[in-house]
Amino acid sequence: MAKNRYDPKSIDELMGKWSNKITQFGAKTDSLQVLQAELDKALGPILSKKCRVANYRDGTLVIEAVSATLATRLNYLKLDILSHLRQNGFAECGQVKVTSNPDAQLRLSEPKPKFKTQKSSRTMSESTAEQLTELAAHAPPSLQAKLLKLATHAAKNKQKK
Repeated sequence: MAKNRYDPKSIDELMGKWSNKITQFGAKTDSLQVLQAELDKALGPILSKKCRVANYRDGTLVIEAVSATLATRLNYLKLDILSHLRQNGFAECGQVKVTSNPDAQLRLSEPKPKFKTQKSSRTMSESTAEQLTELAAHAPPSLQAKLLKLATHAAKNKQKK
């Protein structure tokens, strides 16, 4: 009997193809984090905040800087970076390339909250609450419940003060 292609597939069957890629991706991420830590040690706290390890492949370390000026400065420091990496366990590192990417500043900076929630300073007066209650007396039942609920906000604000 042939297998129905519309039958649900098990997780093992689906992830079997991806598990090798996921482990490779995790290993690459870990190695880039180790390289970033070593780069931070080599450059110091000020320069390391303005650049990051973009890639490491075939003995070539690619560093991404936030500006062309910083990229030029890092190009002067290539040999120092390379010797620091070789002394600290990356003997296979043979070349350092520096690129500038102004968008890298967005990735390096800490995310800021987009929206700040502000509490409303508006309060309902007692006279408005009374008017809503009177209006609710002559309103249809569906609207009446909503108006009465709205009128109770004045009482809550009064209790807070």
